[in-house]
Amino acid sequence: MCGISGEARFDGHSPDAAAVTRMTEAMRSRGPDDEGLFTDGWVTLGHRRLTIIDLSEAGGQPMVRDDLGLALVFNGCIYNYPELREELRRAGYAFHSTSDTEVILVAYAHWGERFVDHLVGMFAIGLVDRVRRRLILARDRLGIKPLYLAETPGRLRFASTLPALLRAGDVDTGIDPVALHHYLSWHSIVPAPRTVLRGVRKLPPATLRVIEADGRSREEVYWRPDYVREPADAGMDAADWRAAIGDALRAAVRRRLVADVPVGVLLSGGLDSSLIVALLAEAGQQHLRTFSIGFDSHDGESGDEFHYSDLVARSYDTDHHRIRLADDDLVPAVRRAVLAMTEPMGSHDVVAFHLLSEQVAQHVKVAQSGQGADEVFAGYGYHQPLVEAPRHGAAETFAAAFFDRDHDELRRIVGPAYALEHDASRDLLAGHLAAPGAQTALDAVLRLDTHLMLPDDPVKRVDSMSMAWGLEVRTPFLDQDLVTLAAHCPPEHKVAQGGKGVLKEVAREVLPAEVIDRPKGYFPVPALRKVDGPVRELVAEALQAPAARERGLFRPEYVAHLLAEPDRAEAAAGSNKLWQLGLLELWLQTHDIR
Repeated sequence: MCGISGEARFDGHSPDAAAVTRMTEAMRSRGPDDEGLFTDGWVTLGHRRLTIIDLSEAGGQPMVRDDLGLALVFNGCIYNYPELREELRRAGYAFHSTSDTEVILVAYAHWGERFVDHLVGMFAIGLVDRVRRRLILARDRLGIKPLYLAETPGRLRFASTLPALLRAGDVDTGIDPVALHHYLSWHSIVPAPRTVLRGVRKLPPATLRVIEADGRSREEVYWRPDYVREPADAGMDAADWRAAIGDALRAAVRRRLVADVPVGVLLSGGLDSSLIVALLAEAGQQHLRTFSIGFDSHDGESGDEFHYSDLVARSYDTDHHRIRLADDDLVPAVRRAVLAMTEPMGSHDVVAFHLLSEQVAQHVKVAQSGQGADEVFAGYGYHQPLVEAPRHGAAETFAAAFFDRDHDELRRIVGPAYALEHDASRDLLAGHLAAPGAQTALDAVLRLDTHLMLPDDPVKRVDSMSMAWGLEVRTPFLDQDLVTLAAHCPPEHKVAQGGKGVLKEVAREVLPAEVIDRPKGYFPVPALRKVDGPVRELVAEALQAPAARERGLFRPEYVAHLLAEPDRAEAAAGSNKLWQLGLLELWLQTHDIR
């Protein structure tokens, strides 16, 4: 797990090594253990290293194999690298390290651009083919590892974080009105390839981009599972699907143990993280380190789920760490979390993940986490009515349940310079849901959740906050084989038992019923959900700052309405909207974007 960066020039000038150095330095927290720089005429690569696999200097990056004519920077982990290494060794290749990084290099030498098909894991890759004078950029199938791009005439820069690109300079920092529309519509999500800034884009998940030395480029989506029933699965009943999903999840959990350092678990006490602990224990892991976080309660709303996490920890005899934080910890944590965000993120629990990661990183470098289970296995409330919805009605049902605001409201609240005539978010939604390869309305929405929304909400949140402390988080529910299998699973098995039915049946083999049948919980941070006290003051200050007034993202009368004390009926909705707008302005101001 690392931070990568690079610059390619297509205009005859040499890359700006100082700019690449600034980008790598901006990502020191992602790779606190080492750094490196490599130049090959028209391309310069930069790297910050977090040592997880092959702790020796031989595993350092940028990794160069002169005999193969290749150089590489890589962020992530290839879980099947031992098997690939043996396969490639039998094909006649020699290795000079025990790292997964070198396996990627040799895989490209052997399979060419199809090397990505053989990689099982999470990754963002920048690979220079020095013989063919090509730069290969690739991102993993579910977008777990980020890759940001800034292109200007004659130049391409890339980095693991958007702020790193800003540190290099010469970025168009104007606000993208379409991205703003998405942010305000979809719980702060801006799907790839856009970001909130006009001059920065994201390489989409499951995408390979090939850039020639003259600037020509092409992109390919190399993986896209269909959400349909397979003829080969026609004879499977509920028990068969439970067994198949259970086997795939067990394999996914085992895969994510590959490391030369200990691996812990972020244990919320919910079904998903508890199931990971149970399956690791079943696989023979003893005295597993587990971590839970809690906050002060407010107005009868509990700030922790320690009852359930303690129950799981006792059941499997884990080395459990209970982390309790007070409201006084939140305001400084909000500022630090905003600084760590690769993009603005309006979710309340982003701050909780930042604080949790800070504590966990003092004990382990790697942890498994339960992100993705709700999207893959239909765990949200809005999935339930989609079972009966007609295929053509998926967009209407989803929008009614998920959208924060409709297009008409957006036009009333954003400044005139950012108001769109067309409903960009509804258009993108309709296009994705109508695309072939999804059999039912629920299939189409789960595909949207997993492949468009998820990479830019929980996945991005966890990566940003954990890597701010040099902590690598692995997500077994986003294993490519498990996701493909779940895509083929009949929807009725997923929405059963109020959601995640097939997963709950797997859990009944290993978990106490109290954990499985409990009410669905979320990362509770009551003081942030209500946006009161010092947190409210922080948000108000950002929205009323001179930079915010000059930018004019939001109409002043709407901001004044949100900042006014709402009546009790409007309090929850108003607090969420206030937090969402305030976090965006706070992020822009933190990174001095004008």
